[in-house]
Amino acid sequence: MAFCELKYTSPSLQKMIACNILLPETDSPGPFPVLYLLHGQSDDHTAWCRKSAIERHVSGKNLVVVMPDTGRGWYIDAEKGPKWESSIMVDLMGYIEKMFPVIPDRKGRCIAGLSMGGYGAFKLALKFPDKFCAAVSLSGAVGFGNFELAKANNSDWEKEMMLIVGDSPTGGPHDLYKLLKDLPVSQRPALAFNTGVDDFLLDQNRQMHAYLNDIGYKHIYEEHPGAHTWEYWDTHIVDALKFFNEYIQF
Repeated sequence: MAFCELKYTSPSLQKMIACNILLPETDSPGPFPVLYLLHGQSDDHTAWCRKSAIERHVSGKNLVVVMPDTGRGWYIDAEKGPKWESSIMVDLMGYIEKMFPVIPDRKGRCIAGLSMGGYGAFKLALKFPDKFCAAVSLSGAVGFGNFELAKANNSDWEKEMMLIVGDSPTGGPHDLYKLLKDLPVSQRPALAFNTGVDDFLLDQNRQMHAYLNDIGYKHIYEEHPGAHTWEYWDTHIVDALKFFNEYIQF
């Protein structure tokens, strides 16, 4: 695989931003399917390449992997703050499809992420089902957006989250349960997710699995040995690639 770092101006953020990109080394001119691979809350666009073997996992595949930097923004256009959702869906996707030989429609796009990025992968796929054919969440914070923040506003994390989603996000545009409820069956992207049995987000994932069963949304859910660690994500991103290969051939 070839590697590059793209520095570009994001009008949505009104600043320069970066992403890492893996490109297939092949005689084929493309166009190639593209995987948008999202990081967790404490990481940036370098995390997947630095902490996993993603480059080795996709070596020899006709797949472009785009790893954006999205700060701590939860892939949301914040109530009071940066527009991270638009920075990906408008700015970055526009640059990628203008500058690289990728398939510029739903049949050639998939999205995955870990933790915060697992939530982001599901959220963007469900909010923009015309853009992604499939999404995978690894140890995802899939309950994010389906909660009430304390009005006392005591913790630093709550203060930060209130700027992003407000103090009562349940049932709003960032709640996966609301997005799932409102999405027509004919528009559903393929979903798969998994988590470790020692992960602190296990209950959130089990609840999401139960809800998807309740509404008749066909999906894949698995639990494996492991915790909220890069060892787990490096192992199970391979499962995600196998899942995606059922929908976009690479």
